[in-house]
Amino acid sequence: MKMNVQWPAWKITTAAVLAVLLLADCALAVFLWQTLRQTPEELAANRDRLAAQASLLDADVARGEKIRASLAQVGKDCDNFYQKSFLDSATVYSAIDTDIADIAAKSGVKTSGFAFKRTDIKDRGVAELAIDTAVDGDYSSLLKFINGIERSKNFYYLNGLQLGSAGPSGIRLQIELHTYFRI
Repeated sequence: MKMNVQWPAWKITTAAVLAVLLLADCALAVFLWQTLRQTPEELAANRDRLAAQASLLDADVARGEKIRASLAQVGKDCDNFYQKSFLDSATVYSAIDTDIADIAAKSGVKTSGFAFKRTDIKDRGVAELAIDTAVDGDYSSLLKFINGIERSKNFYYLNGLQLGSAGPSGIRLQIELHTYFRI
């Protein structure tokens, strides 16, 4: 004869809770056993390693907060650079022609004119302008010219130089400059 015994819900719940507690005790015992196997020196080294890692993470968080705090100023600085350093499209060619001619005159070199090549930069509101020119002069005047380009109020970057001869006493320098302007 078979008897069908039903356990009350509270007994099932109690048994489940006791099983969970027994598993937690076993896990704790394994953890403590592993910890006891380490020497005090190993524990101290582990603690020091974790402390060093925590200080590095704290430094990273502090650096991130500093960057976040400075983002507004960086945006203002970028806008300021954009407005002050990039010429307007209406005056860019004449302003560059005048600026480079003035730098050439002050440094004592002769230019052979300028060749411009415009490239619009998509979705940026700016265009790149490649400027090719050749300048003739002696070594010191060419250095003054390059220094004048670097110190100009206009934004230029020197992309290429080719050295050649301009006669018995001179040097010809083929220069490729790039600049940007607002469109």
